[in-house]
Amino acid sequence: MELVAAAKLRRAQARIEAMRPYAETMRELIAGVGRASSSVRLPLLEQREQIESVLVVPLTGDRGLAGAFNAQVIRRALAVERRLVAEGKSVHWLAVGKKGRSTLVFRKKTIAGEFVGFTDRPGYADAQAISHRTAELFSAGDVDRVVLVYNTFVSALTQDVTEQDLLPISTDILETSEDEAKQDAMRGDFIFEPEPEEILARLLPVYLETQVYRALLESAASEQGARMTAMRNASKNAGELIDTLTLQMNRARQAEITQEILEVVGGAEALTA
Repeated sequence: MELVAAAKLRRAQARIEAMRPYAETMRELIAGVGRASSSVRLPLLEQREQIESVLVVPLTGDRGLAGAFNAQVIRRALAVERRLVAEGKSVHWLAVGKKGRSTLVFRKKTIAGEFVGFTDRPGYADAQAISHRTAELFSAGDVDRVVLVYNTFVSALTQDVTEQDLLPISTDILETSEDEAKQDAMRGDFIFEPEPEEILARLLPVYLETQVYRALLESAASEQGARMTAMRNASKNAGELIDTLTLQMNRARQAEITQEILEVVGGAEALTA
């Protein structure tokens, strides 16, 4: 299992590295269109004054044997729930992964949807389904905020639990840096067809899907790293246990042989006496 997890980890890392240029280009594209728009009022950017209901989306795995990978995500998600409830907000859940779903069902939580069966190798279609459901709940007013909780991949030994605000989409992505502004000035003005507002309305859902997909890839890589480490530790512990038990067995066998020799010697002395 350690070797299989290591092979899957390499593939997951390659997918993350391939995803980063796309995500960065998407952000630059949205920023460029946002600068050309005089006023941006879109549902996914709506910052609501009163946050009454929050949707928490923990990204867990479909299988165990991965150390604390699933437990630490669930623990952080429940901590987020306690904090929100203390602030007087209602909490809803969107379960991603069988481990998270089983925990939420066991605790009798309100689940607005569940997505399972793909966490070890997520596809873009899975990210689309999750982002579509979250956007649907947010746009309909059922929730005022969406929080994503997942493991960010650092290394095979380290996974950091990340708490990310997914919706509403931060308006910071519409801002531009000085370097980007200089590049735009050198390129000149653009003529947009259709209007920038309409283009932005189409791009924002794709940006949301990109954020979810990136989190799924991070979680998948983290799961394989955690499983590889857990299986290595399990093999090491099993080897140490085998050595310990073998030593105990040899000592017991030696003691038994010694006892038999003593009995034979004692019997022989009794016969010659």
